[in-house]
Amino acid sequence: MREPASLDTEVLVAGGGPCGLMLANELGRRGIRCLLVDPKPGTAFNPQANATQARTMEHFRRLGFAHEVRALGLPPDHPTDIVYMTRFSAHELARIRLPTAAEAVEKVRAMTGSWSAAELPHRVSQKFVEQVLLRHARACASADIRYGWALESFEASDDAVTATVRPAASVGEAVRVRASYLVGADGARSMVRRALAIEWGGATGASREFMGGKMFAMYLRAPGFFSVLRHPKAWMYVAVNAQRRAFMASVDGISEFACHAALHPHESADDWGEAEARRLFAEVVGAEVPVEILSTGTWIAGHSLVAKRFQTGRVFIAGDAAHLFTPTGGLGYNTAVEDAVNLAWKLAAVLHGQAGPGLLGSYEAERKPLAERNTAYARRFADSVGLFRATPELEEDSERGALGRQRASEHLNEHARLEFNIPGVTFGGRYDASPVIVKDGSAAPSDQPNEYVPTASPGGRPPHAWLDDGRSLYDLFGRDWTLLVLGKGAPTTAPFESAARHLGLALQRVNLESETLEALYEAPLVLIRPDQIVAWRGSAADDALAVLGQVTGRH
Repeated sequence: MREPASLDTEVLVAGGGPCGLMLANELGRRGIRCLLVDPKPGTAFNPQANATQARTMEHFRRLGFAHEVRALGLPPDHPTDIVYMTRFSAHELARIRLPTAAEAVEKVRAMTGSWSAAELPHRVSQKFVEQVLLRHARACASADIRYGWALESFEASDDAVTATVRPAASVGEAVRVRASYLVGADGARSMVRRALAIEWGGATGASREFMGGKMFAMYLRAPGFFSVLRHPKAWMYVAVNAQRRAFMASVDGISEFACHAALHPHESADDWGEAEARRLFAEVVGAEVPVEILSTGTWIAGHSLVAKRFQTGRVFIAGDAAHLFTPTGGLGYNTAVEDAVNLAWKLAAVLHGQAGPGLLGSYEAERKPLAERNTAYARRFADSVGLFRATPELEEDSERGALGRQRASEHLNEHARLEFNIPGVTFGGRYDASPVIVKDGSAAPSDQPNEYVPTASPGGRPPHAWLDDGRSLYDLFGRDWTLLVLGKGAPTTAPFESAARHLGLALQRVNLESETLEALYEAPLVLIRPDQIVAWRGSAADDALAVLGQVTGRH
């Protein structure tokens, strides 16, 4: 029997969703040979996640394609509001107004405080984001992207991972892969996680009137929808009535929508198709609208699960393989992207001989607490909207109905701001317990979903600022390590530059004499990691070698 063909790579990535594609981009740009396999024929057809948070957009900006992502999805002048209605052709109950894509580009430069950022959020379906990520990953010479290929099996030893990958259609020979590391970014039913016997922690099976239990998903085309809409357009429409709860996101701002309806306990929907989709769509719209059903499916809301381990030796898990969310706040996809950002530079540093093995151990130490934090926020948002009881009188044209709608309006307006104005969730994630963060004894601000207090306390996102010449401070950061030198009387940086040469690190020095920035960062010297996290700050460079040793996992 002929031996299968063989292939050597440095990182094998299972899964071609946003997490896997982001890994390929980050690794490929650092010259790391990576092979990505996914049994699907290509990127997603269904819209799936629909909200790219501001921190994710900042990472896309760092890689040079945030503007491409922002040009996709809704037309630039299309509202991105979230509106709550009894039915989509009936009473409006609550609304949160948010900037259009065009307004976001202009407004971000004048925003301060909690929303001081290089980028604002963007409402765009995941299917479009994946196309951008794929195009840029394929532009990396060291990235081999193979849709239509599946990870069949793997074994890990102390010095390598050996795996078998095979064309998913079974028309073709298996390939034996030898890699230094394997990352399972292969989704909620992750083969990699199951092979490692990693159990879930957290909670599942939450029962709510909405966002708890089985949901029926419809991807549809309804160009006549706006003709029955009695209120201004939005990006997301949420139906709140006693018959059928649902949410629906506009995919293209013209005719395509992703609609997700809550099922009742007696409805299985396992064999439902177009007829049932048309019926449910008519229920949540409250009017008959011609509709073309593009796809249907079911999924379970109510998950708040985090894997008990993110690493076993040379094998890692990330994205939905490591954490499952109820999709309130859009946190699942965005958390997955940051998993990839965190892990990729660490893998590259170790493979390039620029870091010790302890750096890879910091991936779980940093990302697992963040996943637990973010799933808890998503659960809180789901409780806020899903435990609100929609009673029949909400739709009555009566005094009782008006009073019910007033109460619903008060609750839902408060909820909308809780779930959709979340700079604290977006920017406030921290790695305070990380072994590769050099602590300075400063206390981090309290973690609140709707408020973010910029701080350069090591372990968090660097405070953002727009410079006098119109550039974002983040645009000055290097691809690898950055040493900010702030103020007019900054101390010498020679020890850092010498230590970086000794350790083989690429260190970019950024001199800014701004006293405002020095006050914002509360130190004249600040070390920024490749994933744009503050690793250290101080007033002198005397301990530079020890600092760089710790932040790269050497001790």
